[in-house]
Amino acid sequence: MSRAVLVTGAAGGIGRAVTGRLVDDGWRVLAVDLEPGPGGPGEPFAADLTTREGNRASVDAALERFGRLDAIVPNAGFQHVSPVEEFDEDRFDALVALLLTSPFLLARYAWPALRASGDGRIVVVASVHGLVASPFKAGYVSAKHGVVGLVKTLALEGASQGIRATAVCPGYVRTPLVEQQVADQARAHGISEERVLEDVILAPQALKRMLEPAEVADAVAYLLGPAGAAFTGAPFVMDGGWTAA
Repeated sequence: MSRAVLVTGAAGGIGRAVTGRLVDDGWRVLAVDLEPGPGGPGEPFAADLTTREGNRASVDAALERFGRLDAIVPNAGFQHVSPVEEFDEDRFDALVALLLTSPFLLARYAWPALRASGDGRIVVVASVHGLVASPFKAGYVSAKHGVVGLVKTLALEGASQGIRATAVCPGYVRTPLVEQQVADQARAHGISEERVLEDVILAPQALKRMLEPAEVADAVAYLLGPAGAAFTGAPFVMDGGWTAA
């Protein structure tokens, strides 16, 4: 029987690419999003992942649909760009809930099934911002740093139970979320949108290009496959040289 995986934030961007790649690889995929897009690969399930109920319902739906759960890919996220003294407190809470608490809850609720799989995998789509910081992103950077630490803990606890955990840490990826940041960054830095890509978005990278969602999907598929069995705990960094300096 083919392996089963739960992917969050699956309606667009990286999540949609991951879902499509895993379906092509023969996985049975429960694609989860707040508002799943029509016509996407996999079978969409709507859930609010900022709540405990939404995370538990997602795991329960995967187990009901597939009878097993071999992997989870917490990917759902959003961004908010603002100086710290103006940073909306509710947005900060929501970022932490979706980017950090949701991966914890999904891992907690899925843990027995991942252990029963005998080869359980947790691949969190984190960010280079789990390793370094940027101004005006207090909520996002804090949550992503936290989820990289969470993955390390899951890896240590899971090693003796046949569960591996990894955080994929890409630089900027060409997604609607990043495209929206161009305008936000222009306002925050007081520069034109034309200058944002060169002077802000790609400035820290040695390779001056954004990743494509399919490249991140390839990394997730690798970590979920046989060749990914040696990876656990350490971040899987694909940042174009951002953290090399």
